[in-house]
Amino acid sequence: MEKYRDPSFSALERAEDLTDRLTIEEQAAQLIYDAPAIERLGIPAYNWWNEGLHGLARAGTATMFPQAIAMAALFDEDAIVKEGEVVSVEARAKYNEYSKHGDRDIYKGLSIWSPNINIFRDPRWGRGQETYGEDPYLTAVLGRAFVKGLQGDKEILRTAACAKHYAVHSGPEADRHSFNAKVTPKDLEETYLPAFRTLVEAGVEIVMGAYNRVNDEAACASRMLSEKLKEWGFDGHFVSDYGALDDIHLHHGLTMFPEDTCALSLKTGLDLNAGRTFNALMSAYEDGKVTKEEIRNACVHVMRTRIRMGLLDEHTEYDDIPYSVLACKEHKDFALECSRKSMVLLKNNGILPLQADKYQTIGVIGPNANSRQALEGNYNGTPDRYITFLEGIQDAFDGRVLYAEGCHLFKDRVSGLARANDRLAEAETVAEHSDLVILCVGLDAGIEGEEGDAGNEFASGDKIDLRLPEPQRLLVSRIMEKGKPVIIVTAAGSAINNEAGADALIHAWYPGQFGGQALAEILFGKISPSGKLPVTFYENADLLPDFRDYSMCNRTYRYTRENILYPFGYGLTYSRTECSNLKVNGNTIQVDIQNIGNTDTDDVLQVYLKDDSDCAAPYPVLCGFQRVSLEAGERKTISLDVPAKAFESVDDNGVRAVRGQHYTVYAGTCQPDALSEKLTGTSCISAEIQPLK
Repeated sequence: MEKYRDPSFSALERAEDLTDRLTIEEQAAQLIYDAPAIERLGIPAYNWWNEGLHGLARAGTATMFPQAIAMAALFDEDAIVKEGEVVSVEARAKYNEYSKHGDRDIYKGLSIWSPNINIFRDPRWGRGQETYGEDPYLTAVLGRAFVKGLQGDKEILRTAACAKHYAVHSGPEADRHSFNAKVTPKDLEETYLPAFRTLVEAGVEIVMGAYNRVNDEAACASRMLSEKLKEWGFDGHFVSDYGALDDIHLHHGLTMFPEDTCALSLKTGLDLNAGRTFNALMSAYEDGKVTKEEIRNACVHVMRTRIRMGLLDEHTEYDDIPYSVLACKEHKDFALECSRKSMVLLKNNGILPLQADKYQTIGVIGPNANSRQALEGNYNGTPDRYITFLEGIQDAFDGRVLYAEGCHLFKDRVSGLARANDRLAEAETVAEHSDLVILCVGLDAGIEGEEGDAGNEFASGDKIDLRLPEPQRLLVSRIMEKGKPVIIVTAAGSAINNEAGADALIHAWYPGQFGGQALAEILFGKISPSGKLPVTFYENADLLPDFRDYSMCNRTYRYTRENILYPFGYGLTYSRTECSNLKVNGNTIQVDIQNIGNTDTDDVLQVYLKDDSDCAAPYPVLCGFQRVSLEAGERKTISLDVPAKAFESVDDNGVRAVRGQHYTVYAGTCQPDALSEKLTGTSCISAEIQPLK
């Protein structure tokens, strides 16, 4: 009886039955990411590597959302769920068609190696754009939402989500293959592991190990990290990052030979090798370094995931998802909505929203003005249509739009045979002939991102400081000298300090395929900006802790109030909201939020908790949030539950417990700190709250 083909048996029973029908050589071959077919059993080949960080990636046309850090700026759990649903539905549609054509290549499967739930602890990290920011709670909530969207709520997984990179991984990129992240038990439990625990407890199917070591152990072969997964009840499979196993013997020096790496990683819980190290697995077995049972267990785990995705079933409800859902109007409309809500208005002296009839000519200047790459971010797919910043403004403005590239993104000239600053005169001319300048600057994923993916112009994808590249700094300086009204729009994955006296500043992130339309709608007041910063924007990189120091001391809003340019949770709108009538009932808070301005807007209710125990973070910590849509003058009453874990603090030994005698809960549309209140002109309200007994 072929149990593995019979859905009436559990996924584990089916996986065990299938695995036991394989030779040990066949089992070992299934533990490499591009698993071969088992033709005698009718099992097709399967490539485990697919990406869907902010839209289905790297395999042709798909809907492209704003980059993950921009999606975090929505502070909207429901939107992240829906984004995950779009990614998974489009993945199924492609898988259904590609399989009919025998295409089972990389980026064509249903195991989506997203989300990235590492903590964005340092703004110099190029891959920080892939994360949901610096806060463990926000990261956990949004990561869990994305997993829910990807996997669905049926017995068969729509796709299998992956929590990565486990763990304590956030740069530096140049050293990641040999780096040893030293972390205290307190920081490990309080900052670096909570999101992973939340996703495991929510049923994430895959966890991916990081490249680095954690306290001397390779992250992909760590007894400590493996024990944590068991403690949390992990029931999926554990995969290495690509090539990370090679690092164990080649760069970390923890083993001598690939066979030893196979043994170490398999014995500490690794199931699937993204890379080629497990080509030596049979040799390790023949040498007695791994056992037959260890290979079998890993094979059972990966086969169980294939069964949970319905890949061995004769038919699933997802097999009928049509190709027509790819980049359909509904999906693209939602991507546009997310772009609108993700952009953060950092500064506005009153120039925004623009009154179009005041201007005859608008100059759009800068290397990101007409750049599709500035919309994308990394780990991206290919939209069937882009709208750049320039195109969005041209479509929205009836007057004359002049355009100049101004400079290269980071080189001193655009044309290789030209002299330095070869586009500067054109930019100055456009500014001189314009009534208003919209200056589009920043970075793109070609220079900010992952080592080996981004260029090596600065620090293997990391930033060396928080300034624009030098050619852009010169461009900004020259344009500002013209004395025209200037709005600076920055596309980047994190903090860029480029205020330069501009009349308004918009941080657009990498805003997705319709970023230009969303920007234009904000500029001309069709919608109000409403994004909030999921990371702290610092003033000066020289005042930051050493990039290689993983201590949370003087990092993020939870542990510093120094060197802050724009705080976590900050973002302006075109209106003004006010919170009042904060009431506490057990761990439930109720608060009124009213739009007291004249413009319809979204805003984000943010709830923070301060614990008076010695083990608690020194400043109030986010424990709840909700995006709220308010018409002018409208008032809504919002209820939120403060999670039980929010009342816990972590001691130096990494032990969680409720220790506080007094707890204060704060509610507002920003952090309860002096700088946020100064920048927004609003303040949080507060009340005493106690944990439930």
